[in-house]
Parts: sequence; structure tokens; C-alpha cells
Amino acid sequence: MNKESILKEKAFSFGLMVMTIIRSLKQKTKQSQLSNQLLRSGTAVGALISEAEFAQSKADFVNKMYIALKEANESDYWLNLFYQSGIIDTDSFQSANKLVAEIIAMLVATIRTAKRNGLLER
Repeated sequence: MNKESILKEKAFSFGLMVMTIIRSLKQKTKQSQLSNQLLRSGTAVGALISEAEFAQSKADFVNKMYIALKEANESDYWLNLFYQSGIIDTDSFQSANKLVAEIIAMLVATIRTAKRNGLLER
């Protein structure tokens, strides 16, 4: 299994995890506007990685990976904010935080490899 497949699987799992957290949040609180931010960014990561598989060019691939990285970073922000404010529990936070950290590291490595291989001219 190649790195992109593992990354795609992790991103899909993260999207499912975010959906579960959001469902729980909406049952407990009225934080729908804030929770929608996490839902949007958390599910966008996997969608962008999937889009990158069929990128029109190498530059398009790298661009989609950059945007996925930004969305993963935003998701990490929302998770930390919700956890620090007591909105989500420790178990949910730790699981999601660990997974998003792995995804971020993999995306950074993918982008660095693309740069090293001349896929991105900056």
C-alpha cells in the first residue's frame, strides 16, 4: 500500500471521527455554528486528498495537498479550542488530535517530497 493510500484512509477515518464528534456536540449543546466549522474543515481534508489523486497536473496535485494541509491545521485548531473550553471530552479529543497530527505530518512529508522532486516551483 502506498503512502497516499494510507493518507487517504487516515483522512477518511478522521472525517468519520469528526462527524461523530459533531453529532455528539449537537446533542449536548447549541454550538452548531462553531461545530460546523470543524465539520467543514475535518471532512475537507479527505475530499481534497481524494481530488488530488485525479489532479490535472503535478502543480494541481501539490496545490490540493497544500489546501488539505491547511484544512487539517484548521481542524486541529477547532479540536483544541473545543477541548480547552470543555466542549469535547478527553477521549474524543485525544483520538482525533492524534489522528490529525499524523495526517498533518504525512501531508508535510508529501509536499516536501513533491518539492524535492521538482513538482512545485517556488
